Amino acid sequence: MSAEATNPASPGPLTGPLQGSAATPARRKARPRIDLRRLGRAALLGSPARGRLPDAIGHVVEAHRAHYPDADLEPLRRAYVLAESSHRGQMRKSGEPYITHPLAVTLILAELGAETTTLTASLLHDTVEDTDVTLDQVGTEFGAEVRFLVDGVTKLEKVDYGAAAEPETFRKMLVATGNDVRVMSIKLADRLHNMRTLGVMRPEKQERIAKVTRDVLIPLAERLGVQALKTELEDLVFAILHPEEYAHTRELIDENAARADNPLTEIVDDVRAVLQDADIAAEVLIRPRHFVSVHRVGRKRGQLRGSDFGRLLVLVNEDADCYAVLGELHTCMTPVVSEFKDFIAVPKFNLYQSLHTAVARPDGQVAEVLIRTHQMHKVAEAGVVALGNPYALPAEESPAEGERIDPTRPGWLSRLLDWQQGAPDPDTFWSTLREDLAQDREITVYRPDGGTLGLPDGATCVDAAYAQYGEDAHACIGARVNGRLATLSTVLTDGDTVQLLMGQDPASEPSREWLEHAHTPAARIAIQRWLSTHPAPAPEPADAEEAPPLAGTSARPAADATATAAAPSSVRPAANIVVDRPGASVRLAGCCTPVPPDDVVGFAVRGGVVTVHRAECAAVARMRGTGRAEVGVHWGEATECRVTLVAESFGRPHLLADLTEAIALEGAEIVSATVEPPTQQRVRHTYTLQLPDAAQLPALMRAMRNVPGVYDVNRARHPATAS
Repeated sequence: MSAEATNPASPGPLTGPLQGSAATPARRKARPRIDLRRLGRAALLGSPARGRLPDAIGHVVEAHRAHYPDADLEPLRRAYVLAESSHRGQMRKSGEPYITHPLAVTLILAELGAETTTLTASLLHDTVEDTDVTLDQVGTEFGAEVRFLVDGVTKLEKVDYGAAAEPETFRKMLVATGNDVRVMSIKLADRLHNMRTLGVMRPEKQERIAKVTRDVLIPLAERLGVQALKTELEDLVFAILHPEEYAHTRELIDENAARADNPLTEIVDDVRAVLQDADIAAEVLIRPRHFVSVHRVGRKRGQLRGSDFGRLLVLVNEDADCYAVLGELHTCMTPVVSEFKDFIAVPKFNLYQSLHTAVARPDGQVAEVLIRTHQMHKVAEAGVVALGNPYALPAEESPAEGERIDPTRPGWLSRLLDWQQGAPDPDTFWSTLREDLAQDREITVYRPDGGTLGLPDGATCVDAAYAQYGEDAHACIGARVNGRLATLSTVLTDGDTVQLLMGQDPASEPSREWLEHAHTPAARIAIQRWLSTHPAPAPEPADAEEAPPLAGTSARPAADATATAAAPSSVRPAANIVVDRPGASVRLAGCCTPVPPDDVVGFAVRGGVVTVHRAECAAVARMRGTGRAEVGVHWGEATECRVTLVAESFGRPHLLADLTEAIALEGAEIVSATVEPPTQQRVRHTYTLQLPDAAQLPALMRAMRNVPGVYDVNRARHPATAS
């Protein structure tokens, strides 16, 4: 089934390409429209002789054999016989016998390439709910797999998808389908046929069903990779909810179809010539855009060009051929480099693989080009439906009793099961699921080890942390994005490399602020679950908590936000400085805090005081420029020194205690300590320390940097004046 070749204004597929399409010469011949009334008459004639295939399922059989030439058709025959006899006498609102509905749903799936078990369950999907057939009867006659699928679809039929839907019910139903993606495949095909025939219902009911389809089922089709269903559903919803814009889009397509020249046809000829000269076997087609796609392009670009009504599709046999085609197009034609994307090396979350690029003509017409293998194209159209039976194991293997492991299930659906298990309550699961379904674009970021993470557009380092580490991400203290330190609130872009910095403290906990930066359900649910089990403590008294006292240390209140590191810049002991001016008082400058064996320079200031700076201090050049008298100074034999260090860290519990302990273990005495209020999860600590030996300074700074959460330690460089 070709989604692009569907007219949303009619109840079934068109016999030709989409109106306005430029692809008529290149598209394979469309299957004739299915006459539901003829099928209904065939159904009313009763079942054929045993062993003979009913005429009514002839189209299903033909489509199924195109994908599975050796398929056993007996289950289909028996399923049709049971469904037809069970639904006999029931009529649809459109006037056709009810059996035409399961037949149409099954045909949709057969054309997408569904395997026999799925088609059997599709024929029976309404029997348990609408007839006297029981699940046990289905299991006895068709086996456990078909029974499971029919049961899953039956449960889905009972779900109210509207705004007033019971979240717990929806969670149970949706999770049930997560155990077998074929359940949702049948449901999507069921909704597509119902949408095709929605015209017989009242306008208000059409609108309600269309909104549910837009908000829940179309995003699910996108995540399952079933583009053929997704695009047709989009067009059907577009026609109902936005009739004026739909009519305008149709006029644009009709006008483009009436053009004498078609730039896409000319570009197709050019591409075929390039590939033929390169001896690359490829099928080059024009792929018309569906109505919604044309509408989106029009809103983005304003005036539509002829090449905007379709895209080129190049189909080859091998993966390597895709890159060969890309190379030839970029060499022999004018590529639009900004349009290039490689979804073969990094497939989308819904299994989609393809190379995307664009080529430009001298007249400004730009054609988008999709390059993929035939198998990739099958999966791109049908998604999980094209994967066959995901549970079919080799004969020598068998799963444990009751175990259902789907090795091909898309990552998104696997994550769905994790979300529902981790959500603290059904409402949280429902709200996060709706938010996730609203995301229509995904980015790929890279880990330092070469692995990848698929995240929604707008995701942050918080989302990356929970995508990679699950609940262990509670211990994340920061990140490096493309080699640069970044806060966890940093928004990631496609192609970023993200290194997550993890703390070693088992008591690490997420910040409540992380929720403001978490966009994925995995992150939000994990954080909310932790917060729900760890209520926020009562507000602390006005007096801030002091750092834990350690042997040989003393410290000012650690959370004193008004204190600064300028305090140590008052006159400091400098017994180990020798000054070439007898009797002069010596002051070590607080702007650069010189310690042995720094190169130092002295200047005479007011009151007969000599201030000593490190030679590279910015204040030295200013003081020389103002003509300040320079005084010779050098270090004496004493090794004791006082120094001010600034530590930059990510906020986490117990960080201050760990830092002060590391300082004490190096034998340094804390003269004063200041911790500034956190800014974007970063904390700045300033320590003035007394060291018994200046040679210990490098080891002290290394020890401080090794404290988890600390990413940098430097000598203080305070703004200096020339006083």
